[in-house]
Amino acid sequence: MRWHCKKSGFLHEIKKNRVLYLMAVPGMLVTFLMSYIPMSGIILAFKNYRYDMGIFGSPWAANFGFDNFRFFFISGSGFRVSVNTILYNLLNTAVSQVLSITVALLLCEMKKKWFKRVSQSVIFLPYFISWTIVGAFVYNMFDSRKGWFNHMLTALGGEPVDMYLIPWVWVIVICFFNAWKWVGYGSVIYIAAIMGIDVECYEAANLDGASVTQKIRYITLPGIKNTIVIILLLNLGRILRGDFQMFYQIIGNNGQLFRMTDVIDTFVFRSLINSADLSMTAAAAFYQSFFCFIIIVTVNSLIKRFEPDYALF
Repeated sequence: MRWHCKKSGFLHEIKKNRVLYLMAVPGMLVTFLMSYIPMSGIILAFKNYRYDMGIFGSPWAANFGFDNFRFFFISGSGFRVSVNTILYNLLNTAVSQVLSITVALLLCEMKKKWFKRVSQSVIFLPYFISWTIVGAFVYNMFDSRKGWFNHMLTALGGEPVDMYLIPWVWVIVICFFNAWKWVGYGSVIYIAAIMGIDVECYEAANLDGASVTQKIRYITLPGIKNTIVIILLLNLGRILRGDFQMFYQIIGNNGQLFRMTDVIDTFVFRSLINSADLSMTAAAAFYQSFFCFIIIVTVNSLIKRFEPDYALF
């Protein structure tokens, strides 16, 4: 028994797969240096940072170091940007995932291979376009003086509309461009999942005279259920993280739209640029990361309780 335990122990595993572990060492070192060592800077969220004293020499904030968090919410910005971030992520996740699944199903049902390849390439292309270019495109579209949207309205006999004075419209704009950019990437994931379904299931369905809709409902969707759950779980894990590049490049520094479009990431960035208050911005970032961790662990635990096979860990 002792010999068996020794052979199956940790050191035996290292010795057996020493080449693989040696290949993993550079990646582990980079991860440790770039991800774990900088985590010591979390302490900044609990201090009143002074440039002349450094992170560890600066005095602690009042109220056991939680004064920065209190100011973040008392200022009225904490609750607003948190709600905006959560609602945008829920909306973007719902729309993009539904469209990704729909596109994947349509592409898999296409019979002509050349048309299928061309369609997939066109849909996937926006993923490679920078948000900076998208932001410039949006500005040229909705600019009140030179935008082609107002030129089109004027040509049709209507009056020009300054879209930057209508905050609720930008909820639709952001959701649209987020889906436009990510649907192609998401559809590739679901196409790969569909390709993994046993072909014999479809052959049996064809022999039974099942329609395309019935095959999608009873074979395809149940077959990719695991992938759908994992993708949703990963998205829920970042529900308090907004896509900074998307919001900043599309909205910019237009203060009239902040009430409807400001998320935690853009708020932290502007606070750092305008006030240089590193302690408060660090507190906002720590609050964001901490609750993302709590949410993903909670949701994963619930999934693990009811459907263990669909849990992420």
